[in-house]
Amino acid sequence: MSTQRLTPKQMADYLGVTRETIYRMVRKNEIPHFKIRSRIFFSKETIEAWIRDQEQQAIGM
Repeated sequence: MSTQRLTPKQMADYLGVTRETIYRMVRKNEIPHFKIRSRIFFSKETIEAWIRDQEQQAIGM
């Protein structure tokens, strides 16, 4: 079981936004994430599913 984990910087690069945007989204629980102690991580598999959900919601509008 090898799930790729991304840091906030890696997530910002992946989504094409700033790190500040990622931290803001985390604070507002707008993006799936998890913490290990005080460090924030993202599961690439979960993020890809979240992106698909976001796309479907946009199409459905």
